Amino acid sequence: FPPAVFPLSCVVQNYAWGKVGLESEVAKLLASGDPLVQIQPEQTYAELWMGTHPRGDALIRDNRIPQKTLGQWIADNPACLGAKVKDAFQGQLPFLFKVLSVNTALSVQAHPNKELAAKLHAQFPEHYPDANHKPEMAIALTPFEGLCGFRPVEEIVSFLQNVPELRALIGEVAAEQLERSGSDDPRGVSAALRVCFTRLMKSEKKFFVDQLNMLVKRISQEAAEGKDTSGSNGELLLRLHSQYPGDIGCFTIYFLNVVRLEPGQALFLGANEPHAYLHGDCVEIMACSDNTVRAGLTPKFIDVLTLCEMLNYTPAPSSSKIFPAVQSQLDPNVYLYDPPVPDFAVTRIEIPASIKLYLISAMDSASILLVIQGTAVGTSTAAASEMSLRRGSVLFISANESISLHLSSPDGMLLFRACCLL
Repeated sequence: FPPAVFPLSCVVQNYAWGKVGLESEVAKLLASGDPLVQIQPEQTYAELWMGTHPRGDALIRDNRIPQKTLGQWIADNPACLGAKVKDAFQGQLPFLFKVLSVNTALSVQAHPNKELAAKLHAQFPEHYPDANHKPEMAIALTPFEGLCGFRPVEEIVSFLQNVPELRALIGEVAAEQLERSGSDDPRGVSAALRVCFTRLMKSEKKFFVDQLNMLVKRISQEAAEGKDTSGSNGELLLRLHSQYPGDIGCFTIYFLNVVRLEPGQALFLGANEPHAYLHGDCVEIMACSDNTVRAGLTPKFIDVLTLCEMLNYTPAPSSSKIFPAVQSQLDPNVYLYDPPVPDFAVTRIEIPASIKLYLISAMDSASILLVIQGTAVGTSTAAASEMSLRRGSVLFISANESISLHLSSPDGMLLFRACCLL
């Protein structure tokens, strides 16, 4: 019988927007999980990939399985996924689990639904490399800041009236149409919002760069004089402009909600939801896909026309974007994030210091377990031997397998477990 519970060595991606050295949660987890890892103080540590993605397939750390990646092992043992998951996702692990450490803004973007993903992949395979959708969810590990969804119309109108440079880009006709759109006509509001946002994003480059430079100069002067620049979202504008000077994405802060998460709070980003990560550390889970439509705050390929056509233009307050975790009725230490997609779910497991023996229960899905805090010895009938777990440890758990944890840390444990609940 093949081994079914084993530790993983996961793949680090050093993108330019990541945090540097031990400022990065990714680097801290690496250093804690493997004392032999040398953290480079000038290196960015942006993402830790835990899964079977072709560009970041985790390596199995088990003497019984020499030199195999997780993807290779699952291909040989698809039953480990669980019967429902294996059948629904053609023998593939349906999610990629990550840790992100974001220092500078990470692209204004949205992800297509399955229908649009298939169309984009057929037309532009070099930019959209597969036909799958890419819903994703971010759960904050530290205070986390992002843009997500369109603001309530009254907030956008306020910016149109306080930021003349924005109004110049939108144009008077489109601005007035949004100002007149009544809350009793959601379709009219969405239509007016679409016109305004599309006009912004399709602005001629020289024109929007001139307007952006004027805006930055004005806000910088106001800030230097000690004036309140919140009516122009001044602090965030100057920060983004310092990171991406002359980028049209700087203006999206007047349309999109700024969402601030405390540790444990989550954002779910379904199809066509405009968003950008700004700063902080999180665990992230997504469907296995590389399909991202970008339009600003990035050096990567941008596709403004597709983005403006696909977006969900329903305005809503930032508080509505925070995705709730539900405490388990069976185990009060478990909190479930279960978004409205079949590909993935996450549990947050908080074990208090008073508990010295804890059972990671079996489920009918393969799962990946990440230790964020605490130490324990893990035992399982499906593991080769006892497993020493500490901050940064990552385990693969086959479907229908459980693990007993013998806790040894005075502060309890914090774990995240990625799975697929069908």
